[in-house]
Amino acid sequence: MSEERTTINVLLCEAGKRARMVEMEDNLEAMQKLVGGLIEEYMPFEDDVALICNDEGKMLGLPMNRAIPGEDGKIMDVICGDFFICYAPIESERFLSLPPELEEKYKEKFYWPEQIFLRNDKGLTAIKYNPEFREQEARSIKGDR
Repeated sequence: MSEERTTINVLLCEAGKRARMVEMEDNLEAMQKLVGGLIEEYMPFEDDVALICNDEGKMLGLPMNRAIPGEDGKIMDVICGDFFICYAPIESERFLSLPPELEEKYKEKFYWPEQIFLRNDKGLTAIKYNPEFREQEARSIKGDR
């Protein structure tokens, strides 16, 4: 009899923080806790990965987190609130741990948080930033070191 898996490794993207790999329990309650509410599976990428976010993130006014670019590079959506990315091959009935090659690809894509979203004549633009730089800048303004 095979042992039932109890955890999966996913890429966690929290608003205002760098993306990082985390190990989470493989159950609905843990997924809901990670995104702060009901979950929604969103699959905007060609790879077999699912972006799991709060189903009501925009309606609840959760902070804008990361932009989702379309094939043309233009922003097609903005995820509000924390989310995670996991492996979701079509033949699987469950979410799975990200394989190493997809872990690296999506970590690079979502590593830096985005805070400023600007609308211009070309559409919506998202600006990435380093959260640690902001913390250092705030400490230097206050005189802390």
